[in-house]
Amino acid sequence: MADLEAVLADVSYLMAMEKSKCTPAARASKKIILPDPSVKSVMHKSMLRNGEVAFDKIFNQILGYLLFKDFCENVAEEPIPQLRFYEEIKAYEKLETAEERRTAARIIYDNFIMKELLAHSHDYSKQAVMHVQKHLTKNEVPPNLFEPYIEEIFNHLRGEPFRKFLESDKYTRFCQWKNVEKGINLTMNDFSVHRIIGRGGFGEVYGCRKADTGKMYAMKCLDKKRIKMKQGETLALNERVMLILVSTGVDCPFIVCMTYAFQTPDKLCFILDLMNGGDLHYHLSQHGVFNEPEMKFYAAEVILGLEHMHRRHIVYRDLKPANILLDEHGHIRISDLGLACDFTKKKPHASVGTHGYMAPEVLSKGTQYDDSADWFSFGCMLYKLLKGHSPFRQHKTKDKHEIDRMTLTMNVELPETFSKDLRSLLEGLLQRDIDKRLGCRGNGYGADEVKEHSFFAGMDWQQVYLQKYTPPLIPPRGEVNAADAFDIGSFDEEDTKGIRLTEADQGIYTHFNVTISERWQTEVAETVFETINQEADKSEQKKKAKQKPKFDEDEKESDCILHGYIKKLGGPFASAWQTRYAKLYPNRVELHPESGSTKPELVFMDQIEDVSADLVHVKGEQCIVVRTREGKIVLTNPDEIGLNEWAISLRSAHKCSLELLGNMAKKAGKIYGTEREGAANNKNPVISSRNTNGN
Repeated sequence: MADLEAVLADVSYLMAMEKSKCTPAARASKKIILPDPSVKSVMHKSMLRNGEVAFDKIFNQILGYLLFKDFCENVAEEPIPQLRFYEEIKAYEKLETAEERRTAARIIYDNFIMKELLAHSHDYSKQAVMHVQKHLTKNEVPPNLFEPYIEEIFNHLRGEPFRKFLESDKYTRFCQWKNVEKGINLTMNDFSVHRIIGRGGFGEVYGCRKADTGKMYAMKCLDKKRIKMKQGETLALNERVMLILVSTGVDCPFIVCMTYAFQTPDKLCFILDLMNGGDLHYHLSQHGVFNEPEMKFYAAEVILGLEHMHRRHIVYRDLKPANILLDEHGHIRISDLGLACDFTKKKPHASVGTHGYMAPEVLSKGTQYDDSADWFSFGCMLYKLLKGHSPFRQHKTKDKHEIDRMTLTMNVELPETFSKDLRSLLEGLLQRDIDKRLGCRGNGYGADEVKEHSFFAGMDWQQVYLQKYTPPLIPPRGEVNAADAFDIGSFDEEDTKGIRLTEADQGIYTHFNVTISERWQTEVAETVFETINQEADKSEQKKKAKQKPKFDEDEKESDCILHGYIKKLGGPFASAWQTRYAKLYPNRVELHPESGSTKPELVFMDQIEDVSADLVHVKGEQCIVVRTREGKIVLTNPDEIGLNEWAISLRSAHKCSLELLGNMAKKAGKIYGTEREGAANNKNPVISSRNTNGN
């Protein structure tokens, strides 16, 4: 029976892998629903407050770029060739050979630079033109040949094109997508979880598929009770911080990065890149040891992964074949940052890692260290790939103390079968003295020092980064490439039976949830972005055809502060939520019923006595409570960003209204000779906000 369950788990996992490669409609079991276009009002205000409504901020986001490109190509009244010029430059920069760049450079020069010069319509500087002409005359085509044009292109796009974009429906769509992104609140229901593929100290790793995009991920689940039992709260939270550091900004194709982190009442979940090719430890057992050229391939990719971490001042501390995972094509990623550490503020001194791979300074208690430790571990890992064991486990001893003693005292004897360059590399990496260790000698950046070693002579590191070298081992297709599910096993719940999670325990993880924006946007862009946009366009066109728009075109230049859908507590017993289309003006709030057949409810600012300073919990909802002379109005919004924006704007409008009415009362007192304290109560019809236009 157990064998059957293992087979079914494998089949489920492999079928999910295949389904993730299907069309968006087939791969997603749950749809992303874009909010009503009116969400632009609150999102624009929110992003404006956070400094996010700027060309560079939007253009450098994947979805922002795609929508700005759509605007330039399909909506803009005037042609915007600068964007096409930019795309051609970026495509040119990615070309691998000088011959390819030479051909592309001539095409770009003829189609964009020369054409502009002949038409006398260009705004580009003479310096930029001369820079390109100078290199082309000498038949030189460096990858950065057109770099002077990039900023000049941006200067043009930042102007009128971007201003027009902000007025277009494409910016409205960007606001809709940003609202979806900022409202992400993941649960287990957002994933279909398949086969177990690994196990760690605090929990298991599963293959899973995200329901709304169909993308496959690895889900690392840490058990909160097990964390508490082992006092591992700091380690768990540190792993989250390390994953954010390596997953944000410039992408690294050689580290298992994180897209989301979320929690359930009993688990912490990291959603990570899925590597379905197994790990190097597994393949060592299946394939046997690797030869020098094969090892060099893995070494080069690991170096770039370590470089990415070290440039972020992270020491990894757990480099070993079991933590080097392969993708389906055979390229590697470094995984499991549970022991990684930021050494910017304080250098670590703890003895952590795997025996046989830990550097001498890590084993020496109380000794501070930095990324030097990773280069020693790197040497140990390379030796294991070549010989099948760590250099300090030559006699296959499992005694940790003996392994540590050999690490601290033994000089590694390298086989005569190793090439001269390989021997030099390993001797440099396995130096006990940090100052003599390769990668730590101070000759430039650590990774650069290793890359410049004679063993890697002739290695094109740009080609390594682009994953252009052929992997020595392609994981078998249609196989799980991992230990049997029952061999991996799961934790015995009896171990944590007496552990109870208190409110204080849960409070430790209050800010655990996170979404890495650029990685979420990449996921959406690669899967359902186009499909969702097409469906939303059709839906919105139907709505426009059926009903009068809630916010008319002629109101765009009015003094309307905010508008959009909210919910008002109403009904005969004030117990039902009624959907209203609200418009906030400096002197009033208009609450329009959905039907549009009846007049809106008007609430004037002089009727309002107070707007709750904080959100109030009413009938299971976070609410804004507005107290008036007649009673109170309770408003809510399922969108947290929208609700906060309404609260801020309502309080601000009410405060400004009170100040304005107070000043008008004083002026009226001076004019009519009656400066009374009660004048500010606004009972004089001359100063009533009902008599102000508001439009």
